Amino acid sequence: MGAQLRVYKRRIQAVTATKKITKAMEMIAASRIVKAQRRVAASMPYATELTRAVTAVATGSTTKHALTTEVEAPTRAAVLLVTSDRGLAGGYSSNAIKAAERLRERLSDEGKEVDTYIVGRKGVAYYGFRERKVAESWTGFTDSPTYADAKMVAAPLIEAIQTETAEGGVDELHIVFTEFVSMMTQNPVDNRMLPLSLDKAAEDDGKKGEILPLFDFEPSAEDVLDALLPRYVESRIYNALLQAAASEHAARRRAMKSATDNAGDLIKSLSRLANAARQAEITQEISEIVGGASALADATAGSDK
Repeated sequence: MGAQLRVYKRRIQAVTATKKITKAMEMIAASRIVKAQRRVAASMPYATELTRAVTAVATGSTTKHALTTEVEAPTRAAVLLVTSDRGLAGGYSSNAIKAAERLRERLSDEGKEVDTYIVGRKGVAYYGFRERKVAESWTGFTDSPTYADAKMVAAPLIEAIQTETAEGGVDELHIVFTEFVSMMTQNPVDNRMLPLSLDKAAEDDGKKGEILPLFDFEPSAEDVLDALLPRYVESRIYNALLQAAASEHAARRRAMKSATDNAGDLIKSLSRLANAARQAEITQEISEIVGGASALADATAGSDK
């Protein structure tokens, strides 16, 4: 019985130590969410105005450009998947991967070949374990991305959209990331970045039906679109990375809180078991003492006779 009590005590100590770790990770994640939310909010005005500028150029000219012109029969698409570098965030990365898999199936059903680009070690590990081809991958910055990271990710995607499909280019550019809605809600989404849907862009910005002013373009509308293309892609990827980072911290905080609560429940359960084992041990010892005293009394009474 004493051995069983020692086992319970060791388990309680181990779970208590784990609870301290998960509580610390919960507090760290909670402190990082606020900063991540501020960065998301700060990036929105630039991305919104840049989209409006592209929309104005596209609607004010008849220029065919990769940024705004639909290909009649697209055959190749690029998908950028944003996951995390670290685990302990619940189903954050797995949900994003599932969304990317659904998008890949949909594009394949449409007859399009898919090139996959991945941000985050979890996505890289998923595709690597299944020996799937990845066009390019990046790791090491998912919890705190910078604009330089977004430019690095955007560079090969911009090159791919500007290259003819016969030479290895793509007709469409999609991005899959986890959208930050609130502390409790983060939704994996897939958005088509290029070609830009003007109606969708106006709807996202709350400006659908707005009459845009007329502009004169110098030297030409095509040159303006060429200049705006990398800025647009970089800003959209940067905003997606920031939202994904905020979602990752929120998911990790929620997962660590759940782990901390579960550890507390387990400690209570083990404490009850330990108390029951100690009470049983005390009861057994009392029974042994009483039995020994009774035997001793009987033996003494027999010798007196």
